[in-house]
Parts: sequence; structure tokens; C-alpha cells
Amino acid sequence: MDIELWLAFALAYLLITLSPGPNVILVLKNGMQYGWRSALVTILGNLSCQLVVVALVAVGIGGLLAQLPAWFLVMKCLGGAYLIYLGIKSLRASRAPKLDLTQTQQPQVKKSARSLGFEAFLVSASNPKTLIFLSAFLPQFLDVAHPPAEQFTIMYLTICVIVTAVHLGYAVVISRFDQRLKSHRLQHYLAKCTGGIFITMGGGVLLSSRS
Repeated sequence: MDIELWLAFALAYLLITLSPGPNVILVLKNGMQYGWRSALVTILGNLSCQLVVVALVAVGIGGLLAQLPAWFLVMKCLGGAYLIYLGIKSLRASRAPKLDLTQTQQPQVKKSARSLGFEAFLVSASNPKTLIFLSAFLPQFLDVAHPPAEQFTIMYLTICVIVTAVHLGYAVVISRFDQRLKSHRLQHYLAKCTGGIFITMGGGVLLSSRS
């Protein structure tokens, strides 16, 4: 892959990643509730799904999915339902009784790294349009003079760097607010916001079409 083509891909994907989606929301929520290590595990779960997606794009599965309405319907129903489930779960957590002031500094019970990573993987895989979109997006940056496998590898590694930098950047910004405000109050509002966003995004996935 030529440097000019790579720079064009990196800039385009950076602009896409800067737009907050369910993966960013999940990173922020886990980072606020469980710490920066949990945010990093969430990012790794997302990137593991991205690896699968890029591999599927490389073998042409995304284009095939676009031509199979039954499979697309099944995938979007499962993905949309999972996002709505996460939203309802987050809203229920926000309505939990508040701790008194003497307890606000006590650490919360953390989820396991496996649980956080698997949840992030499922959120990243929840929208089948991602596979279809990347099937149209990634090939635009392929150079016929170089092996496709090598170029898909470079693009995936670039995705890893961009996603990690952007998502951690969002997590750092929200942590600054957490230090200035009461942690339990900010987490309470964040749980409400993330719950509503996940439900909205889940509904969007359920109503989406293949186009």
C-alpha cells in the first residue's frame, strides 16, 4: 500500500471513528464505573470483533450478506435486541438506590476482563450494516499492485491504532469531569444517558435496511 493511499485511508477512518457510536459509549461507561483498565479491555474486545469483520470483508462475506435478506434480518434483530437489552440494563442500574455519602468512595464490584471483552465484542458485532459498510469502504483503498492480504493487515493495524487512541481519548476526557464532580452523581447520569443511547441505537438497528 502506497503511503498516499494509506494516509487517505487513515484520515477517512479517523473521521468515522470520531463520531461516537455504541462502542464509544460502552468504553465511557466501563471506564467510569470500573477504571481505565476496564476501558482498555473494552477496546480490545471491540478490536477483536473488528479483526473478524476485516477478515470477513477480505473473503467477500460482506457483499454476500448484502444479498441475503434473511440472514441480514436475523443478524439485525439479534444485534438490535442486544443493544436494547444493554440500554434497559443501564437504565435499571441508574434507578438503583444511591449510596450514602460515607459509601460513595467505596469501589464497585468489577466485572471480569472476559465479561467486559465479550460484551464489547457483541456490541461491536451488533450492527450487520458495519460489515456491509466496510465491505464497500475498505476495497476503495486497495492497490492492485500489492497483495490484498498484506493491505488488509495494514488497514487492520491502522484501525487498531486509531480506535485505541480515539476511544481512550474520550475516556480521558470523561474522567476529567469525573474528578471535578461527585463520582456517584456523574455515574448516575451517565447510566441514564447510556441507557437511552443504547435503546435508541438498538431501535435504529432494528429499523435499518441493507442500503
